[in-house]
Amino acid sequence: MCSITSLTKNFFPVDILKSYIREGEHQTQDFKFRVDDAKKIARTLAAFANTDGGRLLIGVKDNGKVVGVNPEEEFHVIQGAASLYCKPELTVKTQIMQDDHKLVLEVTVDEVENKPIKALDDEGVWKTYVRREDHTLLANKILIGVWKMQKNKISTPQAFDENEQLVLQTIKEAGQITLSKLYRVTQLKKTYIDKLMVLFVTWEVVNMSITPGGTFFSITEKL
Repeated sequence: MCSITSLTKNFFPVDILKSYIREGEHQTQDFKFRVDDAKKIARTLAAFANTDGGRLLIGVKDNGKVVGVNPEEEFHVIQGAASLYCKPELTVKTQIMQDDHKLVLEVTVDEVENKPIKALDDEGVWKTYVRREDHTLLANKILIGVWKMQKNKISTPQAFDENEQLVLQTIKEAGQITLSKLYRVTQLKKTYIDKLMVLFVTWEVVNMSITPGGTFFSITEKL
């Protein structure tokens, strides 16, 4: 359930806010001038929860300039985003920070144990998001499969069969490769490769890098 039933009125020293802003936007921190779209902000909250957790500073421009907000107004939008547009409902914490006479609403989200947290998109579809550097990105089917597989804790085999070796060798020769190219090069069934990649990433023999330009797979040092 969403835990923000009221807005915490604690005010933090300005030097704490400034230290946060000096960090800039990154994987666990995002700046927002203000929050107008509850669905859109729900994606950021869900992405934090699905990754390493994070901090949202509302009332701060992308360049780090503090412009301030009405915390009560922003709080109600965050409340709606966490409770109505995240599934399951997301627990977040809020605090007010101050720079001179300008107020900033700090919203923090912890990483959840049972992933994924989904967010509702503009078409009414529940989708899964993750945080990579300062980007909120869609999670792919391999990552979602890895989350499910990690709950089962399947041990790494002592040896790989012919098809598994083919896939690993194809990735190794490419340096890094997309899933679609892996389908084309190996000519193995897509469903088979999908299941195999979930296992390889879970076993940490293949690394998966989700970026704004696409998802890429490479061999890890463990192999």
